[in-house]
Amino acid sequence: MAEWRPVLAAAAGVLLLAGCSSGSDDGPKAHKTPEKSAGPSPSASASPVNEPYTLAQDRAPRTRAEAVAFVRELTVRPDYFGTGYRKRDPFESDPAQWAVLGEDCLWRREALPGTVLASLTRAYELPAKGGKGPVYLSLTVTVHQDVVAARRDMAGSLEEALRCPGQQLNATDRVLGLFSRVDAFADGRAVISDDDLTETGTWVAGGGKAHPFDWYKFRMGPVTMAATARHGAGRTEAEDSTVTTDMGKGMTFVAASIDSRGRAGDAATAEPTGTKGAGR
Repeated sequence: MAEWRPVLAAAAGVLLLAGCSSGSDDGPKAHKTPEKSAGPSPSASASPVNEPYTLAQDRAPRTRAEAVAFVRELTVRPDYFGTGYRKRDPFESDPAQWAVLGEDCLWRREALPGTVLASLTRAYELPAKGGKGPVYLSLTVTVHQDVVAARRDMAGSLEEALRCPGQQLNATDRVLGLFSRVDAFADGRAVISDDDLTETGTWVAGGGKAHPFDWYKFRMGPVTMAATARHGAGRTEAEDSTVTTDMGKGMTFVAASIDSRGRAGDAATAEPTGTKGAGR
């Protein structure tokens, strides 16, 4: 990408930084698992140490109705992503649609394909305060028909940044200089999900100045979860890095909840508890 700043370079390692347990350090991607005491605590049924958060296909939703109930019932609190976040209006998308990147590199919402059962996006923001602009964050959970479809979706997402390093998000917002990184399921990766992607760049609104843009995507069996953060103006590199890292932490809480639901065999019982701000 044209402009690689330290805060964006650090984003590539956020999956490891998003809460790690102590243990042997086998390298920059040593086997570690999200720190359960750093925020909302997953259920005791969540994945044991050194196993990724996942959802077995035979425990995943099988119909569109089940999938819609699954994504709607999944708890995603604003404070998962840091102190001060709140719901943004409009808060939730139509679970019968999802975002598609066209050949013209413009994002549009379209009806779900046959391989996707439900997809729900929730929007949050950290309001402007003390001379710092707002941070806009979104999180999308998508239930695919099976693991194969979810893997194909991950592969397609990786290809999008190569095809469109500049993308039009909406009528006013554009992202530039996108750079993708894939962490395939292998011995050297951080243990969070079955697969994960990282994408960083900058975003510009209405011809203004460029600010950091982050995008992460996890796969847990047939379920994918993606999050984006558009950073506001007036933040130092250290503050931008905190926004990036906190978004990754919030995603691990949701991943733990998905994992717990699958292990409990009941999509309505297990969810993280506690308050993310505790201990800060």
